[in-house]
Amino acid sequence: MIDRFSEYQIMWVFVFFDLPTGTKKERKRYAEFRKLLQRDGFTMFQFSIYLRHCPSRENAEVHMKRVKRILPEGGSVGILMVTDKQFAQMELFTGRERTPQDLPTQQLELF
Repeated sequence: MIDRFSEYQIMWVFVFFDLPTGTKKERKRYAEFRKLLQRDGFTMFQFSIYLRHCPSRENAEVHMKRVKRILPEGGSVGILMVTDKQFAQMELFTGRERTPQDLPTQQLELF
């Protein structure tokens, strides 16, 4: 029997960050944080906004804990978890024109 994923069980994790980049050391921390997010499967949504698709709330919580472990010194970071249903309600615009949302295909995760 094949279980279908529910749009209420699938989760999206957003990481929003505003980090200082005034010094060479701060720019290095910024780049390091971005690379660690990408290694954990996050993709850039906009500058300083990364997101990750997760098949369940439990999986999303695992990734949220990983982000909390790599938080850089200084700056501010926000982490938000939303359901796939909520994510699908997002409206995107380029200028005043609505942009069609490219919804990702269902992902297969192997353990």
